[in-house]
Amino acid sequence: MPWNWLKHAFSIDTNDAEQLPEAERRVVDRLCQEVARRGLVDPALMFLEMSRPLNYLGAQALHFFQPMIGTLVDSDAPKHFASFLERRGAIDALCRTLEACRKGGQRDADAPPTHIDVKADGSRPSPPPEP
Repeated sequence: MPWNWLKHAFSIDTNDAEQLPEAERRVVDRLCQEVARRGLVDPALMFLEMSRPLNYLGAQALHFFQPMIGTLVDSDAPKHFASFLERRGAIDALCRTLEACRKGGQRDADAPPTHIDVKADGSRPSPPPEP
């Protein structure tokens, strides 16, 4: 059994982006919901697919710029998102979460486009008067 140490030398990790810690899951969900809310899911998916080989470098850049980004957003969010990006399969998990957020936030096809769907008191706004 002298070669047992070499048995897993070239193995590829399973998709460990599925077993995320709760803090990373919250950051990813919040980011995807914000992208979907702004209607930028398609450009985000295209960007993620193009930059798939660079996700680890992006994570390292986030670690480097964390002190500056931390002044603008929650100080732990960039750290958690960077550790998420370091995982194999993170881009796939991010794309799946974006797709789920888009499907969860879709409006009716016949509904008129509006930036105000619900008033502050929870009621729907009345339609504009007919001319």
